[in-house]
Amino acid sequence: MATGVDVSAASSYAVLLLLHLLAISTIASVVEERSIYLILMEGEPVAFHGDVLYSQQGRRFDPKSEAYEVHANKLVDSHDQVLESTLDKGSYNKLYSFKHVLNGFAVHTTPSQAKKLQLAQGVKLVERDRRAKLMTTYTPQFLGLPQTVWTQEGGDRNAGDGIVMGFVDTGINPFHPSFAYDILNPLTSNLSHFSGACETGPLFPPFSCNGKIVSARFFIAGAQAAASLNATIDIPSPADAVGHGSHVASIAAGNAGVPVTVNGFYYGRASGMAPRARVAVYKAVYPTVGTLADVVAAIDQAVADGVDILTLSIGPEEPPQDTVTFLSIFDIAMLFARRAGVFVVQAAGNSGPGPSTVLSYSPWVVGAAASRTDRRYTASLLLGNGLNVSGVGLSAPTFGNGSLLYRLVLAKDAINLSGAFPRTPEYVEECQHPEAFDPSIVRGSIVICSFSAGFYNETSTLTAIFDTARVLGFMGFVLVANPSYGDFIGQPIPFSVSGALIPKVADAKIVSQYYEQQTLRDARGIVRQFNARAAIQDGRVASFGVQAPIVSRFSSRGPGFIDINRNPSDVLKPDILAPGNEIWAAWSPLSALDPILTGYNFALLSGSSMAAPHVAGIAALIKQEYPSWNPSMIASAMSTTATKFDNNGGIIMAEGFNIGSLNSSNNFDFGAGFVNPTHAMDPGLVLSSEFEDYISFLCSMPFIDRFAIRAATRVWCGQSVGHPANLNIPSVTISALRRSLTVRRSFKNVATKPETYVSLAIPPNGTTITLRPPWFTIAPEGTQDLDIEINVIKSTNEFSFGEIILTGSLNHIVRMPVTIRPVSIV
Repeated sequence: MATGVDVSAASSYAVLLLLHLLAISTIASVVEERSIYLILMEGEPVAFHGDVLYSQQGRRFDPKSEAYEVHANKLVDSHDQVLESTLDKGSYNKLYSFKHVLNGFAVHTTPSQAKKLQLAQGVKLVERDRRAKLMTTYTPQFLGLPQTVWTQEGGDRNAGDGIVMGFVDTGINPFHPSFAYDILNPLTSNLSHFSGACETGPLFPPFSCNGKIVSARFFIAGAQAAASLNATIDIPSPADAVGHGSHVASIAAGNAGVPVTVNGFYYGRASGMAPRARVAVYKAVYPTVGTLADVVAAIDQAVADGVDILTLSIGPEEPPQDTVTFLSIFDIAMLFARRAGVFVVQAAGNSGPGPSTVLSYSPWVVGAAASRTDRRYTASLLLGNGLNVSGVGLSAPTFGNGSLLYRLVLAKDAINLSGAFPRTPEYVEECQHPEAFDPSIVRGSIVICSFSAGFYNETSTLTAIFDTARVLGFMGFVLVANPSYGDFIGQPIPFSVSGALIPKVADAKIVSQYYEQQTLRDARGIVRQFNARAAIQDGRVASFGVQAPIVSRFSSRGPGFIDINRNPSDVLKPDILAPGNEIWAAWSPLSALDPILTGYNFALLSGSSMAAPHVAGIAALIKQEYPSWNPSMIASAMSTTATKFDNNGGIIMAEGFNIGSLNSSNNFDFGAGFVNPTHAMDPGLVLSSEFEDYISFLCSMPFIDRFAIRAATRVWCGQSVGHPANLNIPSVTISALRRSLTVRRSFKNVATKPETYVSLAIPPNGTTITLRPPWFTIAPEGTQDLDIEINVIKSTNEFSFGEIILTGSLNHIVRMPVTIRPVSIV
C-alpha cells in the first residue's frame, strides 16, 4: 500500500515537473516569436558609390553596368557574412538585401538574435518591422486640368508623356482599360532613363507590360514571413487582388476618357491626372498582410529602375517607437529616393480629425491630405405623404422611378413569428438573414432595416442586406440611423438592389413617424395593416457646384511630430490638400478586401490614398514641363500656388468629429492649401532644398543624437542650419518660439522675365513678423534671400496661423503658410 502511494506521488511530481517545463517552454517560445527586422549597414549603396556614375540631373546610375553589378554583389556578400557570423544557424531567414539607395537587409528572426545584430560590426541601425497598411472620373475637371494644364501640355494625348510613375501598392489590374495601350495614339517618348522588368505570374501574363505599363514587380518575402498567406488572394505576381493599387495608379496616370459603367449605369468618363505617363508597378501589400520589409525593398528597386515619381498610398501602421520619426528606415528610404532625384508623395493618413494623427513626417516627402470635391451623389426615399428624405447609395430607383409607390415595412414587423432563430438585432432589425422574415410580407415591399449593434460592431454588412433582398424579392430597402447609436457615415457605393442609406437620426425619425402614423396595430402591437407607401429614387445621378473643397473628416491632421510621444516638429504636415473623397477610378473585380465591390471594374473610394495620386499626377505634369527641376522645386511650385479658399470665396472648411459638422480649417488641416495645377505650372518663384540641406536640418534638431543621424544617413553632421525652421521649404513652422527668431528663405525666379515682388506678412496670434527686404526685383534664374524676423509679443502656448505673401508685378503670387507656437516673450 505504502509503495503504491509513493509511486503515485512520484508520478504526480513527474507530471507537475513536465507541466512546469512545458509552461517555461511555452513562455520562451512566445517571447522568442520571430519578427521581421530592417537593418542598415555601414557603407554606400550602389547609387551613391564612387565607382558608379552619379549626377544631379538625369539618370543617376546604370543598373546594367559592370561597376553597378560588382558593387551590388559586394554589398549582398557583406550582408550574408554579417548574418552568418553573428546569428545562430537556423535562427533566421534573410528576406531582402537593400543595395540600390539603401545598404542593408531585412531578416526574419527572434528578438534575442536581433540584439546580437545591434552589436555586430558594420551594423548601424536595427528596426522592427511596423507593418504597412493602405491609406484607402471627375476630379480632373474639378482641378481645371482639361481646360488649362492639359492644353498647355498638348492636350490629353500628350499630358505626362515621357514620365514614369512608380506605385508601391497592391499591384495592378493589367486588363483594365485605364491601362490599355492605344495603338492609334502610340507612346513614343524616350524612356532611356528607365529600365524595369516584367515579372509574370498568376493573373499577370507576359503581355501585361504593354507599353502603358512599362514595368511590374512584386515583393512578397516579408508577407510570407509575417503570416500564413491565402493562395487564392495573396497572389505571387504583380496582379492586384484588392483593387487599391489599380485605383491609385489610374487616378495618377490612367488613360483619358475611359467610360465608367457600373451595374449597367454610365457614370461618365475617368481620366488620370497625367494620362500619357507610363506606369511602373511595385506590388508590396497583400490582402492578408503588408510589411515594411516588402515596401522598403520596393522603394529601393523603384529608384534603381529610374522612376520619376513615386506614389506611396500606403505606410506604417504607427510611428516608430525607438527613434525619431525622421530617422525610421521607411523615412530614410524616402530621403535617399529624394537624393536620387525622385519626387515622392505619401498619403497623410486616414485617422482624422484629431490632432497629431498625420503619418507623413519628413520635409523631403510631400504628405497629401484629402478633401471633398463639388460633386455629390444623393439618394432619397419618397414617402407617401410627399416628403423626400435624403440618403446615400448608388442605387437604381424602384420600378416607376417615383411614379409608383410600394408598401413600406419595418423589418421587425415582418419577422417570421414561428421561425427558429435568435431574436437579436442582427436577425430582427438589420436584415442580415432571409430566414428571419415572413416572405409574404416583404416580397414586393420596401423594407426598413435599422443600424444596430451588428453594424456598430462591424459584424453586419450591406452585402448581407443585398442577399436578403434578392432571396426574398424586396422591391427595395432603406438602412436607417438608430437613435441608440446616433448618426452614421454613409458612403455612396454601388447597390445591386434598389436601396438607400439614411444616416442621420433626424431623417430616420421622419421615416419612422410617417410609418407609425400609417400602420395599424392590434392591442399586442402586431401589425394588421401596412398602409405606409414609399419609393426609392435614383441615387446614381450626381449634382455639382456644392461648397468645395472641404477637408474630409477622416483626413489625418497635423501638427507633424518627431517621436512616439507626438512632440511637435518644425515641419508643416500635411503639406497640401487634394481631392480624396468619393473618387471614381479603376478597380480589380477580385476585390479581396471589399466583397461588396466584387465583380466591378470601377469603384468610388475615399481616403488620403486617393489624394496622393492626384498630387503625383500633377507633379508629373510639372516634371514634363520643367525636366531640370529637382523634386523640392516641384513641391514648392504646388505649395506656393495652393489656395486656402473654396469655390464660394470663403476659407476652406473642415469636417469635424460630429458627422456633418464643419469647422474653420487651418494649416494643420490642409497644409499650404488646395492644390492648383494651373498656377503650379507657372509659380514665378520656387524654393529648393538638396540632400545636404536635409542633413543640416536633421543636425539642427536639439534632441536628435548626431550618432543616430550618422547611423541612418551615413553622413556626419558637419553643418547645421541653426534652427530646423531655417530649412529652405515653402512654409515656416516653429513648434516653440521663445522671444525672437530670424529665419531665411531663398527664392529662385523660374519665370522668363524680371519681376518685382512686394512682401506682406500676416503674423500668427501673439507674434509680429518683419520681412527684409520689404520688396525686391529678381531677374530670370536669379535668386533672392528673404529674412523673416518673428518676435513674440504674447505667450499663448498654442499654435496659431498666418502667412507670408509675395505679390509680383507680373501677377505671380507666392504664398507661404506660417505656423507658430509662442511660448515665451523672454
